[in-house]
Amino acid sequence: MRLRIIGGRLKGKKLQSVPGVLTRPTASRVRESVFNILAFDVKGARVLDLFAGSGMLGLEAISRGAASALFVEHHRQPLTIIQKNISSCGLDAATRVLRCDLRHDFNWASASGSGFQLVFMDPPYNKDFVNSTLAKLHTAGLLEEDAIVAVEHSPLEPIAGEDSPFVLKDQRKYGKTLVSFLLYTV
Repeated sequence: MRLRIIGGRLKGKKLQSVPGVLTRPTASRVRESVFNILAFDVKGARVLDLFAGSGMLGLEAISRGAASALFVEHHRQPLTIIQKNISSCGLDAATRVLRCDLRHDFNWASASGSGFQLVFMDPPYNKDFVNSTLAKLHTAGLLEEDAIVAVEHSPLEPIAGEDSPFVLKDQRKYGKTLVSFLLYTV
């Protein structure tokens, strides 16, 4: 399956996707909607793309004016695809790729710096990764105040309870996918 960047300076650029069922690329109509909602939050942002898959969301953000992106993925095959997509876009200088199992390991966080302003999270559905990853983002001190976190998840997964430093600002449903937009308020 071939993917395309849908907006910004790299609009129309073809990218590789991960073959098989290991990842679930965000549909172009969902991506378009997400970036329309985030239109004023992307330019100049330092982006963190968690459970990055093919790297599509982070690359789309850079195409639309984000300053940089850090891609975090666990599996080797997607990591290879992310690196190929970065290179084919000529974005090596604005990106970093880390291999990490986000379920268990957040040790990379201290070496990655802080100050991310925009986060994309697309974890496997119904595996209880959403809130645990949000908690780790907070504990690791990776986010600037007022950072936006866009989480693609199953409607069956609860998100950011009352005691959370994340406030639900918007939520949109696209078929079996729910995208929640959270504001980091610490």
